[in-house]
Amino acid sequence: MKKLLIAAMCLLAFAACKQDKPKADLAAAQQRDSLNQVIAQKDTEINDLMSTMNEIEEGFREINEAENRLSLAKEGEGANREQRIRENLQFIQSTMKQNRELIAKLQRQLREGSIKGEQLQRTIENLTKQMEEKDQQLQQLRAELDAKDIRIMDLDEKVANLNTNVSNLTAEGNRKTQTINAQDQQLHTAWYVFGTKSELKDQRIYDGGKVLQANFNRDYFTKIDIRVTKEIKLYSRSAKMLTAHPASSYTLQRDANKQYVLRITNPQQFWSTSKYLVILVK
Repeated sequence: MKKLLIAAMCLLAFAACKQDKPKADLAAAQQRDSLNQVIAQKDTEINDLMSTMNEIEEGFREINEAENRLSLAKEGEGANREQRIRENLQFIQSTMKQNRELIAKLQRQLREGSIKGEQLQRTIENLTKQMEEKDQQLQQLRAELDAKDIRIMDLDEKVANLNTNVSNLTAEGNRKTQTINAQDQQLHTAWYVFGTKSELKDQRIYDGGKVLQANFNRDYFTKIDIRVTKEIKLYSRSAKMLTAHPASSYTLQRDANKQYVLRITNPQQFWSTSKYLVILVK
């Protein structure tokens, strides 16, 4: 009888393992799919960034070639000398304008995408510096042409308008960047507080069994960036969440001193219900 009982228990355990295996396989497949989607997105963003940078580098190469042709035309002679100078100056102006737009596009791609890094930011700064140097070289070249009484009259107005447009675009870009930074900071800002019942009542944070009613003291809270602060030490052996946050987005665990530590495992989910966190301790 005992042998039959043992055999039956083994069969049940084996059957349970077989049932759990498809679930584990499904979870692993879903995790792989999610990871592959993230990798594909990163690859697309990197390819877009590299494509834009290649276009900018090609623009600088064409500008350098045009500058060489312009130097030859400037020192040359002939009836079409001024025409060659005119055409090369126009090409340089047009290509520099295109490069400015591409650099602005690259900045936008870096700002709005998920690919971040100091090296990319330094690359953009170097490209911007190259544009400034090209501007200075072009101004010097025009001064040399003026000194030799070689004036390209129809370019004067275009250059003035282009410089005005660049200044306006720069100012507008700075305003947009400031607005985006402010919105980004606001989006990722939250506040937390923990205290005893009497402390929270004194600040009207916990009043009449309710939390965060009108006229509570907001200055009593600690302001944080939710992308940075993911662990809050509570320095207490008793802790109770008073604000509602998804249970799957955090853990409350004791440290070596038996005191509670709040660990936020999914910040976006945790702060989705409220940007204020209140914890009651003793």
